[in-house]
This record gives sequence, C-alpha cells and structure tokens, in this order.
Amino acid sequence: MTPLAANAPCPCGSGQTLGLCCGPALARTTPAATAEALMRSRYSAYVLKDIAYLNETLWPKFQPGFDVAATTRWAEESRWTGLTVLATEKGTGAARDGTVLFEARYLAAAKLQTHRELSLFRKSGGRWYYVEALDES
Repeated sequence: MTPLAANAPCPCGSGQTLGLCCGPALARTTPAATAEALMRSRYSAYVLKDIAYLNETLWPKFQPGFDVAATTRWAEESRWTGLTVLATEKGTGAARDGTVLFEARYLAAAKLQTHRELSLFRKSGGRWYYVEALDES
C-alpha cells in the first residue's frame, strides 16, 4: 500500500483531507457511511494500492473470486488522475441498496483513459459493499 499523510488532499477529489474523508474507512476504523462514500474510498484504495480493502468491501459472496493479481496489476500500472461522481440514487440512511454513476480517469500506457461505471452497492450488517457494475440503459 502507498502511504499518504492524513492531511494530504483525499485522492477521491472531495476537497477534504484524507483524514477527514476516505482515510477512516481505509484505516478500517470507521466504515463508509453511504454508498457514495464507499465508492470514493474504493477509488482512493486504487490510488493507494490498498488491494485488501477492495476485496474486503466487495459483496461477501464475490470475495472468494476476487482476482488479487489482476487488480494489483491494474492499480500499479495506472496513474489515477481524478474521479467525478455523476449521479447517486439511494445509498444513504436506512436504504439497503444504492447506485453511484462515476467516471475515474487514469493514465495507462501513456494514454488518458476513463472508466465509467454505474455501480450497485448493498448494505449488510450496517456496512456498505460494492456488488457489481450495472448496465446504464
């Protein structure tokens, strides 16, 4: 994992420091409070190469099939340059499910790439988990 000071800007682009934004979730001290917060912390985990966090926040049914090697390779071979949250639906309060539409930008093989995804999140036992990418249509 790549260390980053708590007073550094959060990689998710929220405008807050890491310590006030994604840091507590990544430190495993405070779980993400909303689906969007979990998505932002997962983006930060890619930036910081915290692959274990990506696995831990994946819906438990899918964790055994998590491809650590491929995820590590993608995180290491990419230079993450920004995140834009385009839309959120539900994913707060007592909601059990939520979606977040986002674009993550990164440099790979000297080309700027954009990963656009509509993600489904689900809450279980008071914690949010990433479930899967959904079709936008």
